[in-house]
Amino acid sequence: MAGQRFGELEAAVMDRMWSYGRPANVRQVLEDLQQTRTIAYTTVMTVMDNLHKKGWLRRTRQGRAYIYEPVSSREGYTAKLMREALATSDNQAAALVHFLSDLSPEEAEALRTALKVVPPRNSR
Repeated sequence: MAGQRFGELEAAVMDRMWSYGRPANVRQVLEDLQQTRTIAYTTVMTVMDNLHKKGWLRRTRQGRAYIYEPVSSREGYTAKLMREALATSDNQAAALVHFLSDLSPEEAEALRTALKVVPPRNSR
């Protein structure tokens, strides 16, 4: 999957796709987006095609149109952004210390819970 953050319209489309929890076609996403903005069918179709080409959406032909579904979860996307951001640091330990020192109490508790779920990898 391609790196980088989504553009504003890509993010709006992916937010919809993640919220559905099922495959959707361009028309369904268009009608959802039109509740909050003026947007053309061809614009949504182009954005969804681009997200498919970037590896974020998979698509299946259904009649004359495609239905799309996310390749990974919203959490998977967030984790990828976090790993990419960490990879840009010359001193990853220092970057992690800064990150951890800025956590809210709720975020710190979520991290403690996550660390209980994910077993440590064996060092070899």
